[in-house]
Amino acid sequence: MATNENLPPNVIKQLAKELKNLDETPPEGIKVGVNDDDFSTIFADIEGPAGTPYENGVFRMKLILTHDFPHSPPKGYFLTKIFHPNIASNGEICVNALKKDWSASLGLRHVLMVVRCLLIEPFPESALNEQAGKMLLDNYDEYARHARLYTSIHAKPKTKLKTGAISESTTALNVGQTNTSLCTVDQKTMISGATPLQQPSPLAPTANIVKGGKSLDQPLTADTVVGGSAAPPSLTMKKEAGLAKLPADKKKIDARKKSLKRL
Repeated sequence: MATNENLPPNVIKQLAKELKNLDETPPEGIKVGVNDDDFSTIFADIEGPAGTPYENGVFRMKLILTHDFPHSPPKGYFLTKIFHPNIASNGEICVNALKKDWSASLGLRHVLMVVRCLLIEPFPESALNEQAGKMLLDNYDEYARHARLYTSIHAKPKTKLKTGAISESTTALNVGQTNTSLCTVDQKTMISGATPLQQPSPLAPTANIVKGGKSLDQPLTADTVVGGSAAPPSLTMKKEAGLAKLPADKKKIDARKKSLKRL
């Protein structure tokens, strides 16, 4: 189950919605998945665009969402080794969409599409890999040869991201939030000292009461048990009233006896 302690609930809700949309209608050449252990890490497999040195390759990358996302951009890394001017040897991605051009209104779909476009049109002027950037400017054929070599060695098709993993993770999130709400209610009840309402258990014994020729089952309680047998509440009340009358009747009989003795 996903753990999301680094992200606020409103961001998790919006993120779950966007990830579900990416899973159902993925951008061209991009497949998205989530980390079951950390919902703030998004994985994507990017197919090398046709007509580029990255064609026929599958490049896995990840986006890491910080605690103040979406006010700050995610951090992007290629996990697959790639020869590209804007991707460092440690996989860090240099693209304006993840830096100065970032806006909280931009979604993950936009970021992933920009990264794929970077494979079509690199920007050697802001190179993280200086060798690839210089080679691209000075000798494109040599650059393309290096890029194809890296692609053929490292960018082989990966183990496919689990289909439906995003839907399962977002469902787990909803369940987790529901359980949290229930726990909060229970804690408030305990703190206030209020006695929670108890409903009769479906497994509790019942007293069978006959009324108007019909049999009515009622939960068996202390009020309905007299002398170890079940009795309707109305009969119990009548019996108590009868017991209360006994002392008064006895006093009347004693008074009559005294009057007869005087006579």
